[in-house]
Amino acid sequence: MRPEFLILFVAYLALLLAVGLTFSRRMKSAEDFFFAGRRLSSGLICVSLTASWFGATSILVSVDEAFAGGVNAIWIVGVPAVATVLLLAALFASRLHRLPVLTWSDLVELRYGRTVRHLASGLLVWYMAMLAASQMSALGLFLKDFLGVSYAGAIGAGAAVVLIYTALGGLRSVIWTDVLQFLLLSAGVLALFFHIRGASSWTSAAVRAAAAGKNGYFNLFHDFGGKGLMALSFTMAWTISPIALQRIRAARSASAARRGLGATAAALGGFYLLVGATGVLSLPLFPERIGGTSVRPLVADIAGGRTGFVLGGLVFVAILAAILSTMDTAVNAGALVLNRDVIEQIHPRAKRRPVFWGRTATVLIAAFAFLVALKLRNILKTIGLSSEILAEGFFIPGAAMMFLKAKYPAAGLFSVCGGGGFAVLSFLESSGIVSLGLPAWPYSVPWGLAAGAAGFAAGFWVDRRRPDRLA
Repeated sequence: MRPEFLILFVAYLALLLAVGLTFSRRMKSAEDFFFAGRRLSSGLICVSLTASWFGATSILVSVDEAFAGGVNAIWIVGVPAVATVLLLAALFASRLHRLPVLTWSDLVELRYGRTVRHLASGLLVWYMAMLAASQMSALGLFLKDFLGVSYAGAIGAGAAVVLIYTALGGLRSVIWTDVLQFLLLSAGVLALFFHIRGASSWTSAAVRAAAAGKNGYFNLFHDFGGKGLMALSFTMAWTISPIALQRIRAARSASAARRGLGATAAALGGFYLLVGATGVLSLPLFPERIGGTSVRPLVADIAGGRTGFVLGGLVFVAILAAILSTMDTAVNAGALVLNRDVIEQIHPRAKRRPVFWGRTATVLIAAFAFLVALKLRNILKTIGLSSEILAEGFFIPGAAMMFLKAKYPAAGLFSVCGGGGFAVLSFLESSGIVSLGLPAWPYSVPWGLAAGAAGFAAGFWVDRRRPDRLA
């Protein structure tokens, strides 16, 4: 362990906490706490959403996957992230900004009724907790090897800081800490790329790939089956993610939301090209990792052993920024769903004290995510399982409800039960709780989607033939 990095970690957490508390203000309503007063400009939406979406999988897993498999690693999170933001900007932003809803479950009730609302709320809370857990897991794994601290201790330190400023300042604190983390993340990713680019070349990477027998290393569509399914799973889940809806609803106008999303697509595209190139160009520099079984992320090796303290420290902080900026957003958006769609439904008087219950929901989401992170320690698997929940259980009825004009309760119920039920079984199998012989993620995605689509079609047929509709 290099003690200077431990000091840097503590200093970074202190800076993050200071910024989060500085920009927290007295809040009186749920709109203040969860939507920052609905005053976000397109620039703040871009910076915050980019930092939120570029998380642990983006920087740690993407570099490792590009190093091991080549340029097709862009399909894992790069392509779905950009595609999702463009899809939201082109089709849904204006519509969602105008709708009189705070969460997806509000719209679910309008289109499918209260029963489906409760089922959808369960899936959404689960998804957000799993997303937060994936970032906690990444933090624990990264710092455990890098600093030599305990896995649980690393998670606890980062989660505690995030919890403090998120619970006190709500979305406003999340936004301004994301601004800081976006700047540090940008500097670290650029510094990492130019450092590797100065020591390697595309030609040497191609020679090393050929020598190692890595066929298709520069073929974008090589081994497309599994990675294409990952891209599909992430795109569908992120399109109806509470994070995207929260940012759109927090925008000062529909045009600000669209411009912010468009700028986010450009920023994310640049980030993913840089990290993918970094992984590929690293191949000649780390021959000992080729075909190896190292579980330590390549970026951690670069920051900890192949650079001086200044560059290494910058990369180290960039990794922390990627992880914590996604963690705080997941906790805040998850608290919104838990408060609005669970607590207020069970305890209607909670609406009289929205900030108190918003903070309570923040603590509950963070605590549950912490417990999940202690159990699941695979970053890509954890975030994959979380995306499967939404992609299979909620994407089909979620996308359809934005265009439906009347209520279709059976369509929503059958679809959520079919796709969501399959996703739950898949999660239980992946966690080792049951053994049903189901395909593992991402190969389970087509089966879950088929179940959801079949349920929606059957329910739609039932709804169209209801006596009250025929009358």
